[in-house]
Amino acid sequence: MQVSRANAEAIQAWDGVLFEKFSRFRAVLTAGLSVHGTEALRRHPPREASRVLDLGCGFGDTTLEIARLVGPLGSATGVDAAPRFIEQAQAEARSAGAANARYFAADVQADSLEGPYDSAFSRFGTMFFASPVAALRNVRKSLTAGGSLLMVVWRRREDNGWAHTAELAVREIIPPVEHGDEPTCGPGPFSMASADTVSAQLLAAGFQDVGFERFDTDICIGKDLDEALAFAKALGPAGEMLRLAAAQGIDETARVDAALRSALAPFVKGGGVYGPSSTWFVSARSS
Repeated sequence: MQVSRANAEAIQAWDGVLFEKFSRFRAVLTAGLSVHGTEALRRHPPREASRVLDLGCGFGDTTLEIARLVGPLGSATGVDAAPRFIEQAQAEARSAGAANARYFAADVQADSLEGPYDSAFSRFGTMFFASPVAALRNVRKSLTAGGSLLMVVWRRREDNGWAHTAELAVREIIPPVEHGDEPTCGPGPFSMASADTVSAQLLAAGFQDVGFERFDTDICIGKDLDEALAFAKALGPAGEMLRLAAAQGIDETARVDAALRSALAPFVKGGGVYGPSSTWFVSARSS
């Protein structure tokens, strides 16, 4: 894999500290994020026997679901910039006996994506490119003529209380800090929240027939308040602020914990902690 200089820092983060945090909270992430991916694939299922590229596949659970949907005559190929995610996905695909699922590590913005594919799918895997148009253009080149793209991306943070509520609580305590030598994930999870911006990016990359569908649902961020607090401190905008502050020697643990407990308490429901979430299902077709 040839890592583009623009995405090198983000890949370092995803293959290092973020892989470790995602592994720690995998059960919470899978339960929460899968709701959006499952609904997107229910509305726009891949064709049976088709070839599908899964962008930013992470642990590969979406790739396995796509492999099931396309059937044994089709194929699902997962790609991720972080080799540790790919290694985990490959091992789990072997254990599951998914002969039509495969994975490889690549920087989607810069590397060959092989192919051709009949369609591409992404569940929260396209918001972190340093140059989205370049990455989307590379995806388009890997598709057959008229091939489809379906992306699940977060809408604006104000409509995503599962993450934004904790961010606001932490921001009241932790001052803005520079990331220094600490790697960060790139533009961030809400970089594709604007339909106008994403539409322009897709058109510039050579796609057409761009469409947006809004999907709102509550997602689980912890089996109880303790787990939700730990999750908020580790991942999302709040977790990123706390990680960078800790690297600068800033420790406000007691105040942050109290603020987060108070902020997240209204989300506690029977059986867990559920915060509001909102996504776009973005569809487009290769020209």
